Amino acid sequence: MDDPRYSIGELSRRTGLTVKTIRFYSDRGILAPSGRTASGHRRYGVDALARLELVRTLRELGLDLATIRKVLESEAALPDVAEAHLRALEAQIHVLRLRHAVLKAVTRRGTTPEEITLMHDLAKLTEEERRRLIDDFLDAVFGGLEHPGFAGIARSMTPELPESPAVEQVDAWVELAGLTRDPDFRALMRRLAEGYDAAPRRDLPWLDIADDPRRERYLELLAVINGWAAPDQRRVP
Repeated sequence: MDDPRYSIGELSRRTGLTVKTIRFYSDRGILAPSGRTASGHRRYGVDALARLELVRTLRELGLDLATIRKVLESEAALPDVAEAHLRALEAQIHVLRLRHAVLKAVTRRGTTPEEITLMHDLAKLTEEERRRLIDDFLDAVFGGLEHPGFAGIARSMTPELPESPAVEQVDAWVELAGLTRDPDFRALMRRLAEGYDAAPRRDLPWLDIADDPRRERYLELLAVINGWAAPDQRRVP
């Protein structure tokens, strides 16, 4: 018995894809006809049904047509394509989670358009960009100072925003990032670091710097971001 020969309309009814979509796939070489009628109409074999189902699945997973064609023509291994696409999706999911957290923070706290823009810009930074921002701040605070404890203190002052942050963590990160870019706060923390070894702990001006509410706020925000217990505000720097 001869293999069935389906028209585009029959394929459409069997797969649920539109005639326009199937014709487009055929024109692009993704679905090749197995023959034509005497009047020139395209006909497709039974394998076209399975091929169209695979194409639809891959499209729903977000693969572009050029990549799908390579998979169908065995120019690219499907597991390799799937792994690459999975990595891309994971990156997109991370961005979407951050955006979701930013929007929830906006609805909760109420912000100006300028604050919303700043929140979004800071929240969407990549891990590397966040690291550079914090490294620049810590270098401004501790750079060139030789106290042996500063390396450990700098590490303890480094925020690590998790991959799927809670709204509170995004909120805290945005505020902390704003602090690290504040020249006055940087200068305050630098003076504190410079006086850490030299000033006796009974030195009242030094203690005034250590008790600055901005420094305490930084530690509070850091604890929220890193999921730590509330900090001991008396610890210096």
